[in-house]
Amino acid sequence: MCVSGDKLCSVEDCILGTGVYLRHGYIYSSLAGYVLKKNEGEQLPVISVVRETEVQLLPDVGAIVTCKVTSINSRFAKVHILYVGSTPLKDLFRGTIRKEDVRATEKDKISLGDVQSNYLLTTAENELGVVVAHSDAGEPQMVPISWCEMQCPQTHTKEFRKVARVQPEYLEA
Repeated sequence: MCVSGDKLCSVEDCILGTGVYLRHGYIYSSLAGYVLKKNEGEQLPVISVVRETEVQLLPDVGAIVTCKVTSINSRFAKVHILYVGSTPLKDLFRGTIRKEDVRATEKDKISLGDVQSNYLLTTAENELGVVVAHSDAGEPQMVPISWCEMQCPQTHTKEFRKVARVQPEYLEA
């Protein structure tokens, strides 16, 4: 969320979209609302600011999403989609990650729909996978030890997970 006059980023980092203006090499918000960054086939993302009434961000084909796993069985994991890129979602979106889609090749597409839809997700790129995991021991957050394993810092038990390689633009300072 931002207000009019907030400095959003350098002009070297993004292309100007709607609801923003350029001043002295920086992009500023021209209205109060939500910041949206979208890659539209350009080298740099397009940055825009939209009012709350205009925001109905939907997961799209090729979008990087952050999810919370709600249930797992032998064939798939059910998830709630929390973010599209770095933008939090206001509405609940459900997704499914099938066992066969947890791999590093053959990128799949997600199915599109409305708020009640179930999105089919994949981890078929090296950067995609588990970011945060908790062990059976409870609270301690597991630590990635390779691209396919995480380890509990208390019990030292290892679990197989396809570990995400989080890109710097998604890390918070």
